[in-house]
Amino acid sequence: MRQRLPVGGGIPLIFLLWGLVGLPAVGGWQEIVHAASRLVDLTYSFDETTLVWPRNPPFHRDGSQRGGTADEAWYTTGQVALSEHAGTHMDAPIHFAQGQVGIDGIPVEQLMGPAVVIDVRASVSKERDYRLSLTDLHRWEAQYGVIPNGAVVLMFTGWGAHWQHREQYFGSTTPDVPTTLHFPGFSEEAARFLVTERHIAGIGIDTPSIDYGPSQDFVVHRIVNGAGLYGLENVARLDELPSYGATLIALPMKITGGSGAPVRILGILPE
Repeated sequence: MRQRLPVGGGIPLIFLLWGLVGLPAVGGWQEIVHAASRLVDLTYSFDETTLVWPRNPPFHRDGSQRGGTADEAWYTTGQVALSEHAGTHMDAPIHFAQGQVGIDGIPVEQLMGPAVVIDVRASVSKERDYRLSLTDLHRWEAQYGVIPNGAVVLMFTGWGAHWQHREQYFGSTTPDVPTTLHFPGFSEEAARFLVTERHIAGIGIDTPSIDYGPSQDFVVHRIVNGAGLYGLENVARLDELPSYGATLIALPMKITGGSGAPVRILGILPE
């Protein structure tokens, strides 16, 4: 069994926080992070092609610019409109659990932790509606040890390969009809185990939803959000994270009472 890093954040996160609070602003924390680790951006860019959940408004940006001439200095600005559940985003606990906190109420400490990556690509290749099982979780723990406190458990399905193709990504020729969708997700049993038996911070996936495509009751959302935890959806580049050893930082836009928000997710990999 592989020897574990300290539970609750891991060595790379400690280096990052030391740099943020204890070093000069210029060339300080960046030098420590890059000396100790490699960064992976797990976020899709937002533009007019960004995928959104069926029947949600698409991302839109209006831009304007002035200047850039001998008479006027360069200036540009823009206005954006988007769903709270567009692109790479975080579902807040209130999303499927009345009385839970909105996106702005999630403790900062819960937005970072050890990344646990469960690779189920082989199973997904045989069943597009595959749901992560207790067996998958037990198999991971048999190899790497008990899922650490404060972990963000990521289901790696390989579905990100379809990101540029809406019909393939939603698994339907009618991707705007929610009852026709097909893609992998977490199982109810796995969600309950993670919430009740492991002290996780949240879960994430490289598909449109932590619930599998055919779900109509969104039971995984209800279990996870009901426990005061968040879900990360449309996570990019999970193929660049190891099964164990990385640290995840997921920082959402701080929308008062928001049911979700776009989020910038970083994976910190030890060298």
